[in-house]
Amino acid sequence: MNGNESLEDFYRSKLNHVPENLKQGIGHFNVFKVEDYAGPHKNPVPYSRRDYYKITLIKGRNRYHYADKTVEIKSRSLLFTNPMIPYNWEPIDDEQTGYFCIFTQDFLNSFGSFKEYPIFQPGATPLYELSADEFKQTESLFEQMFSEIGSSYAFKLDLIRTLVIQLIHTAMKLQPADSTPVNIQHANDRITALFAELLERQFLIESPLQRMKLRSPADFALNMSIHINHLNRCLKSITGKTTSQLIAERILQEARVLLKHTDWNISQIGYCLGFDEPSHFITFFRKNVQLTPKAFRNTNEHE
Repeated sequence: MNGNESLEDFYRSKLNHVPENLKQGIGHFNVFKVEDYAGPHKNPVPYSRRDYYKITLIKGRNRYHYADKTVEIKSRSLLFTNPMIPYNWEPIDDEQTGYFCIFTQDFLNSFGSFKEYPIFQPGATPLYELSADEFKQTESLFEQMFSEIGSSYAFKLDLIRTLVIQLIHTAMKLQPADSTPVNIQHANDRITALFAELLERQFLIESPLQRMKLRSPADFALNMSIHINHLNRCLKSITGKTTSQLIAERILQEARVLLKHTDWNISQIGYCLGFDEPSHFITFFRKNVQLTPKAFRNTNEHE
């Protein structure tokens, strides 16, 4: 599984340049035609997260992999993706047409907590199979976006925001597509790789003010949009260890590194690793290493 794809990565891979206004703090939006970026000679979409939201309207047979789900679409589909869940799609037909738009959270902040809509919630299947009429209706919204993004109208971004919100509400009135069974071993491998990548991302700790964001098995399961029992079964089948064991082992590894290679005090290290009280960190460390954090640090200082 690849790491997160940023907006900069997207533009470098698709257009070979990064727009100058990408980081102006006002939010970003753009819209594209699918046929310019899909087809038999285009690079496949990698299975990874994106650091931006994306809405895709596509005509053509496709297979979508989303979290631990697979959905096969025979003709027309509308797909919503967000920074929380990794995905990729495999075109089955050589000919693919439609539109897709990308935007950041800041772009829609004026519309409140749009992230709370059901299509962006963990466990949802935000993919919709469309009839010919539904496709035509949705296509008209994208055509308006495509027309406005190239116009000189001073308030075009406000108009585009309303079109995006209308697109979201249009989708929420539809019935999500059903997921299809996938090979159990393949799904378990994918979930294990996703968990490992997500776990590793918790430890980009460069300051005592930073802290693990995901600490418990439930945190990881929610972030991966799967049930905690399912996550535990997958990890157990591949690694032979529970979710809690894998998290604890990685925390212990990071604790050793921080004790050995930083001058942060014990409380700061415990805080970074998700322990609310220093005593909880000391107990955890001593149980697994048979030394207190202080004794471990002193031992390594004299090596």
